[in-house]
Amino acid sequence: MNEQDFQSKVAELMGEISTLPVTERQKLEKVAVETRQRHERLRATVSSLQESLDYLRLSIKYLVFDLEATRRENGYLRRMLEETTESD
Repeated sequence: MNEQDFQSKVAELMGEISTLPVTERQKLEKVAVETRQRHERLRATVSSLQESLDYLRLSIKYLVFDLEATRRENGYLRRMLEETTESD
């Protein structure tokens, strides 16, 4: 269910609730409003989580790049050391 479907269903539910007697209506309206608020918080949390995952992916890419560069430098320095040792 996408966001538009959810909002449509909640609006439909609120319309149905408005036809009920006052005592039942208040309870169900409260539950419907709380449901809408929970949905908004959940959506915000998912969005925040997605941003965190995107940042983590980028950080990992930088770390892998740095690791590969360090390995290349390490190999280069070992060869230089070996050449220096062999020439002595």
